[in-house]
Amino acid sequence: MEKKKYNLRKSDISTVGEAINDLLEGYRLRGRFDEARLVSSWERLMGKTIANRTGKIFIKNKVLFVEINSAPLKHELNLSKTKIIDIFEREIGREVIGEIIFL
Repeated sequence: MEKKKYNLRKSDISTVGEAINDLLEGYRLRGRFDEARLVSSWERLMGKTIANRTGKIFIKNKVLFVEINSAPLKHELNLSKTKIIDIFEREIGREVIGEIIFL
């Protein structure tokens, strides 16, 4: 009888981070993962003051929608959209959103 080869895994050793990245790329989940990471890090990146005046946050078609409960803050954030997008790109390491809409 002939022995079958069942071990079809990669022979080289990889870190857990590399394995997770391979998994995200393999199942094409990288975009959704980065979007969820961006939404969950809103408070840390923008600060408690802004986070306390923020309602719903979600991303649809590379557009970040943020509900702001303060009109003056909404105006200030509208003036700083490009800076906020740059902060997010530095955090994630790639472009996740192309536009921000404050509701």
